Amino acid sequence: MQNVIVAAVAALALLAVNPAARAQTAPQTTSAPSPEALAAAHELMTIIKPADRFKAVLPALMQSLKPAVVQGRPEFEKQYDAMMPMFYEGALKRANELSDTIAAIYAGNFTADELREVIAFYRTPTGQKLLARQAGIMQQSMTAGEEVGRAVMNDVRRQMNGHANLMLRPSRTRRHAFTLPILQTSFHSSAVTG
Repeated sequence: MQNVIVAAVAALALLAVNPAARAQTAPQTTSAPSPEALAAAHELMTIIKPADRFKAVLPALMQSLKPAVVQGRPEFEKQYDAMMPMFYEGALKRANELSDTIAAIYAGNFTADELREVIAFYRTPTGQKLLARQAGIMQQSMTAGEEVGRAVMNDVRRQMNGHANLMLRPSRTRRHAFTLPILQTSFHSSAVTG
């Protein structure tokens, strides 16, 4: 459960800094993208290079998937390690699909003119700096997200333990009293008899 929360917070951090990831979560338009917008989006892909970024993080991604697949079973760990090159090659073949998919997402959410503005930004020194530093920013953001996720999980665990302790503690009031720990209020039952 803790890993799920940490992963969710890390994913939110990733969405905060990665324009390609944000585009995937943006509301889709109802009409099909224009050919002009699609062409501009493909041009943008040549600048932001999502396939290259995917290829760069793929080894770490494959390693991060290992615990979920293996689940502490040594025989599966050996099999996973042996099949890792095959998994990696299969994922590499899909990298270009990622660029096409993201281009379609951008084209569905931005007009051709808007995409040209984004392209113009990425061609500026600031845009180039963002592209150059984006992987490091994403890593730092994911680390921060993991830390926040752990802190949130610890807060939840501490609050749940506190509420569980309140629920298990007998009421100090009348015999038929019960405690609602969420409200931290005691209510008395006058209808119940001994």
